[in-house]
Amino acid sequence: MDAPSVAPASLPALHPAGKDAGATGAVHAQLMAHAAGLPNDDLLARMIASQAAGQGGLPPGLGLFPPDYAALLTRHFPGGAAPSPHDRPGFDPEAMPEYADLLALLLDHASDDESARWMARIVIVASLGGDHLWQDLGLWNRADLTRLMHENFPALAAANDRDMKWKKFLYRQVCEREGIHVCPAPACQVCVDYAKCFATE
Repeated sequence: MDAPSVAPASLPALHPAGKDAGATGAVHAQLMAHAAGLPNDDLLARMIASQAAGQGGLPPGLGLFPPDYAALLTRHFPGGAAPSPHDRPGFDPEAMPEYADLLALLLDHASDDESARWMARIVIVASLGGDHLWQDLGLWNRADLTRLMHENFPALAAANDRDMKWKKFLYRQVCEREGIHVCPAPACQVCVDYAKCFATE
């Protein structure tokens, strides 16, 4: 389950857990030492650090095309070095039929910050994973994802006033746009909490 929708300022800064927590925390600290002071710095550092430790479900470069990933690093961590695993397959938007619809949904609700456009693509790629969306993003807790949504897609985040799981919420929003009434997100069926996420509201 995702964390309750609360104001980003009230969310705690937690530390990574698990056997690779030390390495993940070290990469995060290295990146944050070069942070530009922008809203998404910490969230992106957490994703990159988790990916470097083999965690999460994102392909190399957080699922972005190389020029976009390079621009993201330059904007958020000027002078920093970001490791990225190369043993994962890349992402092909054509292999995801709902990619364009999800992208349109997120971009229609994106904040004015340039990074929100990158974050939209990152979230969509992560939604193909089989775990909770915050885990597939490489975030450290459910509150991270709530913070991401509020900072990047504030109007959309505000619409989730029933605290629906974020992956389910995004796919349901797309389906409502298309007039579809039964709409489970792909890959969710393998999640251990599938029954909780897609039970009757």
